[in-house]
Amino acid sequence: MVLVLGNFLIGLREGLEAALVVSILVAYLVKSDRRHLLPRIWLGVGLVVALCAAITVGLGLQSRQLTFQTQELVGGALSIVAAAFVTWMIFWMATAARTIGATLRGQVDQAAGGSGWALVLVAVLAVGREGLETTLILYSNTRQATGGTAGEQTATPILAALLGIAVAVLLGYLLYRGAISIDLTRFFTWTGVLLVFVAAGVLAYGFHDLQEAALLPGLHSYAFDVSDVIGPGTWVGTLLKGTLNFSPQTTWLEAAVWLLYVVPVLALFVRRVRRPRLPAGAPAAA
Repeated sequence: MVLVLGNFLIGLREGLEAALVVSILVAYLVKSDRRHLLPRIWLGVGLVVALCAAITVGLGLQSRQLTFQTQELVGGALSIVAAAFVTWMIFWMATAARTIGATLRGQVDQAAGGSGWALVLVAVLAVGREGLETTLILYSNTRQATGGTAGEQTATPILAALLGIAVAVLLGYLLYRGAISIDLTRFFTWTGVLLVFVAAGVLAYGFHDLQEAALLPGLHSYAFDVSDVIGPGTWVGTLLKGTLNFSPQTTWLEAAVWLLYVVPVLALFVRRVRRPRLPAGAPAAA
């Protein structure tokens, strides 16, 4: 079984973001001697997990009851939404990573008054974004890896994502306990670059779905076809599909969408992360 690196990366990055958020909330409550409010945080996290599981099951059951054309329309739309989520996530983390701790601590102070039940909402909102993003992205990637079919083949991308989440939870716990130290800026920068290519593949496949649904033309107009060299069922084809979302038969529309996404988004992301940090109190450039 070939682990789908793209799904592992999604699970790892999104899981680590969620783990960092939870660890910040928990550490702040512990240090401020408000341990009695910790169950509110765990309740919020549990609600997010239950909601994501319900959405996943709902999408799976719904897709089995639709016609092929409708499945492709829904799959294409969800792939485009998932790519938009990934793009937003990449740029948001590049900007917010430096201030997320102070922001969350301020929200905890505001919500901890009274019975503290508002902390449930803080946890849901803080972790829910990563959960929803992960659910949509993994659903799209699973359909892509299996050609839109359901069955035992879907186990590989799902297991890869779960492995990434498990590693993220372990890293989050070790960070909380102070057992390890990670350069988070470098981590999110490199994973952000990799996710640009993952999102490009998801977006391109979304347009391919719309072509298969006959909503867009050019389904059999290929920019290149190397399926006789790299078959989709071979381990090389599976690995490339899972890591770079590479398709041996790529239409002109897919190729154009991929390039029109990767070039500007990668350039903007690199520019964003290389922007120098202003010293505290320094005026912004005019």
